[in-house]
Amino acid sequence: MSEFDETYDFVVVGSGGGSMCSALAMRAAGKSVLIIEKTALIGGTTARSGGVMWIPNNPFMARDGVEDTPEKATAYLDSVVGDHNDTPGASRARRQTYVAEGPKMIDFLLGQGLKFTRVPYWPDYNDERPGGSEPGRTVVAELFDVNDLGPWKDRLRPNFLTLFATLDEALKLPTFKQSWAGKKVMLKVGLRTVFAKLRGKHYVTAGAALQGRMLHAAVKAGVEFRTEAPVSELIVEDGAVTGVVSEKNGAPSRVGARLGVLVNAGGFAHNQAMRDQYQPGTSAKWTNTAEGDTGEMILEMMRHGAAIAQMEEMVGNQMSIPPGQENDPVKPVVQGMAAPHAIVVDQSGVRYMNEAGSYMTFCKNMLLRNREVPAVPSWEIFDTQYITKYMLAGTMPGASKPSRWFKEGFLKKADTLEALASLINVAPATLRGTVDRFNGFVMKNHDDDFQRGDRAYDRWLGDAYHQPNPSLGAIDKGPFYAMPVVPGDVGTYGGVVTDIHARVLKEDGTAIPGLYATGVSTASVMGRSYPGAGASVGPSFVWGFVAAKHALATVV
Repeated sequence: MSEFDETYDFVVVGSGGGSMCSALAMRAAGKSVLIIEKTALIGGTTARSGGVMWIPNNPFMARDGVEDTPEKATAYLDSVVGDHNDTPGASRARRQTYVAEGPKMIDFLLGQGLKFTRVPYWPDYNDERPGGSEPGRTVVAELFDVNDLGPWKDRLRPNFLTLFATLDEALKLPTFKQSWAGKKVMLKVGLRTVFAKLRGKHYVTAGAALQGRMLHAAVKAGVEFRTEAPVSELIVEDGAVTGVVSEKNGAPSRVGARLGVLVNAGGFAHNQAMRDQYQPGTSAKWTNTAEGDTGEMILEMMRHGAAIAQMEEMVGNQMSIPPGQENDPVKPVVQGMAAPHAIVVDQSGVRYMNEAGSYMTFCKNMLLRNREVPAVPSWEIFDTQYITKYMLAGTMPGASKPSRWFKEGFLKKADTLEALASLINVAPATLRGTVDRFNGFVMKNHDDDFQRGDRAYDRWLGDAYHQPNPSLGAIDKGPFYAMPVVPGDVGTYGGVVTDIHARVLKEDGTAIPGLYATGVSTASVMGRSYPGAGASVGPSFVWGFVAAKHALATVV
C-alpha cells in the first residue's frame, strides 16, 4: 500500500464546471473533499464563459409553464446527436442518464441554497428537430455579489462580461439604438450599477456568477481548495486509482483518495501539439479557454489505459481578432453574422453555409469547407447598415472603428463590392454574384441555399427589430466591408470515455476503479453536436454529480 502525505475521501482535479457540484454532493454526505487547481484562480473556463447549463425538463421550465418531458428531450437528442459507433461518449445509455440526472442535479443544488433561474427565451440550436424546444432549456445563475466571497473574492476567475447585467439583459443591450426595450435595459443596468456601488456591492454575471455561487457554497460546506498545485501523476494500486501526486508548497505531495479521484481538468485547447495531432488546421491562438487547458490529465489517464474518443471535436466559437488583441486572454467572438446585411464567404468569394447556425456548427462548416476551398480565414462581408446597427469584434455599433484596423488590413472598406473584392483577392464578378444571389433571397424572404432564418434560433440570433425576417437583410448600402473570421473555440470536446456512472473506461469497456471524469476532459455526451446553449457546462455539472453519487454508493 502507498504511503500518503495526506488523505481525503474524494479528490477533484481541476476547479471547472462540475468540480464544486461533486464536492457539494460529497460534503452533504459528510465526506472530506479536496479540489486541486493548477492555476492561481478558481472556476476554470466555466467562470470565463456564459455560465449556461443545458438541462432538459428543468424545474424553471415547469415554473414558467414551458412544456418539457424526458421523452421530448430524448427524442431531441436522438435526432441531433444520434447513435454512432465512433461517439462512445454519446451512447444512448449516457444520453438517457443525462436527461434523467440533470433535473436531479439542479434540485440538489437548489437544496444547497444555490440561486438559479432560466433565460426566458433561448431556443435550442436545432429547435426544428423532433423534441426541440423553442423557449429553450437553459439554466443560469442569478447575479452574484462577489464581495460575499470575502477573502476568496480575488481567487475567482473573472468573466469576459464586466457589466452588472444578467445574461438576458446583456443579450438585449446591443439593441439600444433600435428599440425602447434596449434603452430600458440600458437604464436598468445603469441604475443597478450606481446603487450597487453606493451599497458596496460588486455583481458578477454569467460564468462568474455561476462559479462564484458554487465557490461560496463549497467554502461554506467545508470543501478544501488548493491552487497553484498541478497534478503530475495518478497513483494506481492493484489497478485502482487511489490518489494523486500534486505540488504543494513547491514540493510533490502524495494525496490519497478513499472513495476516488474525479478529473475535471479541461481539455487540450492550449496544447498545440495535441491540436496538430487531433484537430489539424486549428490553433491554440484562437481559443478562449483558461490558460490551464493543456491536456496533461487526459494524457495521464491514457497512460493508465483510458480509452479516448471524439478528440477531433471542439466547441467552435467563430472569432475575429483585431490587431493588438492576439495575446489577450479573451478574444472577440463574432455572433453578429446571424444579423441582417452580412454573409460569410470563403477565399474564392463563395458563400457556403447558414451563417446563423450554432457556433460549433459554424466552425465545423468552416473547417470542412477548408478541405475543398481555402476558407480559414473566411471573410465576413457586410455593408454600412450592418456596421451602423450591430457590434463588431467587441466594439459598439457605429462606423467609427480604430484606425489601426484599417491601416493593418484587419478591416477592409470600399465604396463598391468590386473594389472590396480586389482588397481581399477575390474575383470581383464572383463576389458580386454571391451578394446578388443572397440579396435575391432577401427579396423573396427565403434563403434557398442554406435556409437561414427558417429556424426560431436563427431569428433569435438575428435582429428582432428587423422585419420580415430578423436574420435576412440585403447587402446593398455602401461603403462595404470585409473582416477575417477564424474557427476559434471555447474548449475541445473529446477526451476519455466514461460510462453512465462517469467512471473512466478502458479500451475493453471495463472501468478503471476509483477514477471518474467529467467536463471536457471526457468525450462529450453530446457527441459531435451542440444541442443548445450550455451543452458543455451542463454535462460537466451533471456528470460531476453522478460521479459523486456513484462513489458514495461504493461505501460499505
